[in-house]
Amino acid sequence: MDWGRWVEWPSPEALSRVGVPRARRALDVLLRAGLALWLLVSAYEAHLSRGAGQIVVLGVAGACVVAAARFPRATRENRWGLSCALLSVLGAAGVVGHLAGAHEPVILVWITAAVLAMSRMPPVAGVAAQLLFLAALLMITRDSLVEVLMSAGAVALLGFTLRLDEQARGTGYRLLAQERDIRAAESMAAALGERARIAREIHDVLAHSLSAQTVHLEAARLLIERDAAREQILERVVAARAMAREGLAETRQALSALRGEMVPVDEYLHEIAAADGARVEVAGEPRSLEAEVSQALRRVAQEALTNARKHAPGASIQVRLGYEHGEVTLEVRDSGRTRDEAPLGETGSGYGLLGMRERAELLGGAFEAEPEGEGFVVRLRVPA
Repeated sequence: MDWGRWVEWPSPEALSRVGVPRARRALDVLLRAGLALWLLVSAYEAHLSRGAGQIVVLGVAGACVVAAARFPRATRENRWGLSCALLSVLGAAGVVGHLAGAHEPVILVWITAAVLAMSRMPPVAGVAAQLLFLAALLMITRDSLVEVLMSAGAVALLGFTLRLDEQARGTGYRLLAQERDIRAAESMAAALGERARIAREIHDVLAHSLSAQTVHLEAARLLIERDAAREQILERVVAARAMAREGLAETRQALSALRGEMVPVDEYLHEIAAADGARVEVAGEPRSLEAEVSQALRRVAQEALTNARKHAPGASIQVRLGYEHGEVTLEVRDSGRTRDEAPLGETGSGYGLLGMRERAELLGGAFEAEPEGEGFVVRLRVPA
């Protein structure tokens, strides 16, 4: 048996009034006012208000009202001593009333004390209060033992029912607060994920465009140092300018993609492949793809064509897009550098392949990049 539960206070949410409807609060106020009024009326009917008795009645009634009003705050603060002292005030008021002959008000005060203890204090205090109430009933009433036990049981059941009701309300409010925290955390995670996705898109576009421009500008610099022909230098500068324009177009396309305005993947592949004279093959029935999948296919195809242009200029390139059951595949294959063409040069540090592999892993797919024959092949497979 877990004895710690016997001295465990109800949850803070159950002891507070947070989440209690206004109508319920108004009913509670009316109930307390009605009980206080009934207490005073019963005292007057017992002829305790004559002479000095009137002062006693007002004093005892005032002490009961103050104790009952202060008790909820003491329990919210989990103050054992103060809570027991306030209940003792109610018990002592009942004893004074009994000695003065006001039996009905006494029963009401003791019932209030027993219900408050059972509903708002640790179980050990609630049980102790019920036992004291039972003992008091046995001493002051002439009812049979069965009737006394039934009365005490009804009071205990009322207090326990109120306790369960408040605990259920507190649990519901706590779960609601946790759900709000979870939703806030999910919103924050979604925002961070979207920021990461935007950063990845812009990075990939700029890395692709600036890398190609660097190749052409570096070649132009070397030609200038070697006093090469004006036409050759102009060719490199024009190519760099074209890449700058392409990068701007890609940036606009990436922003359009973030807004959900994207052309189909197969059309995009035909557009970018035309500049390199690559052949595009689409297998399967084209279908609508999620934004992340579509962007991954675009970026991998773009990076693969850029690598082929850098490392195997003049090679024939084949691009295959396959719509398969539950997934989409992309394959970019080049035949290798021709003998009469020299590579444009090395740029970057391999981040292109790392970026493509990262995109595939984020989508739960697979990425391969490896030599094949005299050429190179890039394969991407993502669920879709």
